[in-house]
Amino acid sequence: MEKKKLSLIAFSGDYDKLTAVFTLATGAAAVGYEVNIFFTFWGLDAIKQKKGRAFIGSNWLTKLFGFMMGGLSVTPNSRFNFCGIGPKIFRYLMKKNNVATLEELVEAAAALGVNMYACEMAMHVLGIQKLDFIHEVKDVLGVATFLNISEGGRTMFI
Repeated sequence: MEKKKLSLIAFSGDYDKLTAVFTLATGAAAVGYEVNIFFTFWGLDAIKQKKGRAFIGSNWLTKLFGFMMGGLSVTPNSRFNFCGIGPKIFRYLMKKNNVATLEELVEAAAALGVNMYACEMAMHVLGIQKLDFIHEVKDVLGVATFLNISEGGRTMFI
């Protein structure tokens, strides 16, 4: 019997959407699915080593863009961001209700063996290198390679 497979494309860098990506990924991995996440553009914030704002990039424009995008600890909500207070409210409510925060879900995904991949094209545009990412990022891929990895399973775009 072929192993069940879930592949997620993380395009958004919003706190609530990344939480959905990692909730699906960890839930599926916990019940035996092979899970692959392809991070592209704003989704790359979830896998940066530097969790806050940092001037990463290959030139002054990409460094400025990297600073504005931030990292995991400064991801905004897609709605009700309230100048950055929204994600703090979510973190508080999640902890209060004994629900894993985004940061805890990222750690759980790594512990559960979720395959994390960075989009090569988005990295070139944003001037980011593999060394800018957490060590759990398995590889840098193009779309065609990710499609091959995803074949035979379900794919979701978030």
